[in-house]
Amino acid sequence: MDLSPRGHLQAAALARYLRGHSFDAVFSSPMKRVLQTLAPAQVNPAMPQPAVMDGLREVDFGDWTGLGWDEVRQKYGISAFDWLDQLECAGIRNAECTATFRARVEPCLRQIVEAHPGKQAAVFCHGGVIRMLLAIALSLPLPRMAAFDVEYASITQVWWEPGDPELRLLNFTPWRDITSA
Repeated sequence: MDLSPRGHLQAAALARYLRGHSFDAVFSSPMKRVLQTLAPAQVNPAMPQPAVMDGLREVDFGDWTGLGWDEVRQKYGISAFDWLDQLECAGIRNAECTATFRARVEPCLRQIVEAHPGKQAAVFCHGGVIRMLLAIALSLPLPRMAAFDVEYASITQVWWEPGDPELRLLNFTPWRDITSA
């Protein structure tokens, strides 16, 4: 699925914001919308070429894939806003459960952290992956991540000291939070 016109505007605002930041490494999901979000930032010659990691793709929503919030409620009688709880208990037919999702994402996180100690690495991925990365970093169950908003084209920053990750920025949206963007 392509980014919407609004998504392209958000990606452009994100790229403008990131021009003022440097990264030692960039990692990305292989999924189309993430690559489209990353593309405007790659125009910056200081931005490293991304290492695409299959494990950073969005969670597989099984039978819910492609459905909107209202369609999930109508078809399954469940609020799609409860998706984290549903993944935890394998409540979405044909979807990845939390354990499988974590087993896919955690090795990516470990690889990134171990390969770049004390350095700045950017990860371009999806809301579900961001929530899983935070659950791992903060040693919390995935359903607790429902308390965190994760907008499209937002920035979440974790400072990772060995054994002591610190959440420094959550859901910063340059397209909304900077009026000149």
